Amino acid sequence: MDYRVLTVNREFGSGGGRIAQTIAEQLGWKLLDRDIIDAIAYAAHVDSDVVRTYDEHVESWLRRINRGAMRSAALTAGLELGEGAVFNADEMVKISQKIIEEAYSSGNCVIVGRGAQCVLQHKRDVFHAFVYAPYKERILRLRKRLEKGADVEQRIRTVDAERAKYLQQYFGKCWNDPHLYNLMISSHEDESSSVRLIVFAMTGRDPGESPK
Repeated sequence: MDYRVLTVNREFGSGGGRIAQTIAEQLGWKLLDRDIIDAIAYAAHVDSDVVRTYDEHVESWLRRINRGAMRSAALTAGLELGEGAVFNADEMVKISQKIIEEAYSSGNCVIVGRGAQCVLQHKRDVFHAFVYAPYKERILRLRKRLEKGADVEQRIRTVDAERAKYLQQYFGKCWNDPHLYNLMISSHEDESSSVRLIVFAMTGRDPGESPK
């Protein structure tokens, strides 16, 4: 199977966002993460801060997509709302799904979270990965990332619960259901090994090898 799209879902602190970014860079694919907020804000005529309040979670969104291209893609996909439309969580999900579908149509992209594993569940050329890690390892990683004095364990519980609730509410699915994924992998202490394993599972080759 030649996969055109990878979705990556992740426990908070598992390094899933960085793993997705690395895979996108190695494959030469686009990464859909943080800047999708700008595309949604542009389509809905609202401030990006408003969009963030409805996002499944903000902290792991990354900055690799060209913003102008994403805005154009949003309009091409017919996402622009009328001036009088009300933006809320339901509209956020609808627009996110359309952007995910448009990204799938273009192919060669890595999509992080936002229910992409459900939106594209029945697309045979999409590979779905879930990244998790031992609880203690997640705490150690987040202590380095979060602001000084942050309650790391509470943050883990909150963010994971938000992601799980998002998937249950809008897609009727359990976030860590193995049937949603082609691969569930523990990043443990070595994110680079997770990158290699996911790429190998998708392509059948080590990312260090030259394409045939």
